[in-house]
Amino acid sequence: MRLHILGICGTFMGGVAAVARAAGHKVTGCDAKVYPPMSTQLEALGIPLTEGYDASQLEGVAKDADAYAIGNAMTRGNPLVEALLETNRLCISGPQWLYENVLRDKWVLAVCGTHGKTTTAAMLAWILERAGLDPGFLIGGVPIDFGISARLTSSRYFVIEGDEYDTAFFDKRSKFVHYHPRTAILNNLEYDHADIFPDLAAIETQFHHLVRTIPRNGRIIANGMEASLARVLARGVWSELERFGTEGAETACEWTIADDGDVRLRGASCGTLRFSQAGRHNRLNALAAIAAAHHAGVDPRAALEALAAFRGVKRRLERRGRVKGVTIYDDFAHHPTAIAATLEGLRREVGDARIVAVLEPRSNTMKQGTMKAALPESLAAADRVHCYADHLGWDVGEALKPLGDKARIYDDLGGLVEALAREAVIGDHILIMSNGGFGGIHDKLIARLSA
Repeated sequence: MRLHILGICGTFMGGVAAVARAAGHKVTGCDAKVYPPMSTQLEALGIPLTEGYDASQLEGVAKDADAYAIGNAMTRGNPLVEALLETNRLCISGPQWLYENVLRDKWVLAVCGTHGKTTTAAMLAWILERAGLDPGFLIGGVPIDFGISARLTSSRYFVIEGDEYDTAFFDKRSKFVHYHPRTAILNNLEYDHADIFPDLAAIETQFHHLVRTIPRNGRIIANGMEASLARVLARGVWSELERFGTEGAETACEWTIADDGDVRLRGASCGTLRFSQAGRHNRLNALAAIAAAHHAGVDPRAALEALAAFRGVKRRLERRGRVKGVTIYDDFAHHPTAIAATLEGLRREVGDARIVAVLEPRSNTMKQGTMKAALPESLAAADRVHCYADHLGWDVGEALKPLGDKARIYDDLGGLVEALAREAVIGDHILIMSNGGFGGIHDKLIARLSA
């Protein structure tokens, strides 16, 4: 098949491109922002990239394509989209193409939830890899142990990050509905994606659509401490169900983990989790991955051994550098719950050392100000807070007033870097959080501190 992908430099569509190329399809693509690292990764795979969405592509690189995979960033009014519709070309979403051409014959293990999908999926793929199962995967980040975000193998197992975001402009169901997993992790569920969903109930409905696709011999691994997931499951479950949670959770859970890392299945100890990932949230992520791998036949003790060697995921509390006693981290956190969890994990690691939180409220939900009331509490564990608030439609300074003098607001990136460099002292931990590139602030700050 000849496949042309619109929005190919997005993390998910870039992964689809890599998997399609590995499956033997001829792949081309275009994007409005063709830039590294995705552009260089795709070029290394021999995938030609075109800048922009000019309709002339249909007379050039994409002329003989059998199908056009449409990324969910594409909208009506896009010149190439309009030309495709006018000429009645076969338009298909990335998730649908992936299922029909790759996943249909696989044992799909989908990792779903508002938070932790990328890290948990990376843990699960690593456990299966160390168990000799050679899984394929498509993950929304780059696991350090693999060095790539997507791969296709001859194995029957395929791990995928199950995103609840919508599929395409012509398919408003969540992406994960297309994957038909045999094993599904439901990690957590909070309100997010305010540009797509009006309320939490709407997201719960999408999660139950997913539950309806899982076969009787499939298994749901659900966080037993989430009221929202309990409501989802109360609508009906037709497959096996195992719950996970912390030791002493109010809801009975088959899988539990204690503060010291002791993992138990139905009360029997499976061993102790010892790994480098910080925070309670990562212990729960690991527990979910262990439970899902168990469904695929991996002994929990072997899973624990694999996780002891797990090195994490890029942009998940990733240490970017240490300059003159100041440590700089990069993290993808952008939802208040994720911000709080990341800070809690770092606090456990660094003790009483000073943490300087640097936040860019960049997600569509944050841009709309939907979560602004929760921001001060989510940042409470930081000693200092610097917020980059360029082109936001709401008053960040007003929202962060509860933090008092420890919060500073900036609309100039250079000024923010300079302020951080002037303020930094030996022993500081500077945690930079954004779901985007943040203008390359990490390298700029490291260079400024080095100077």
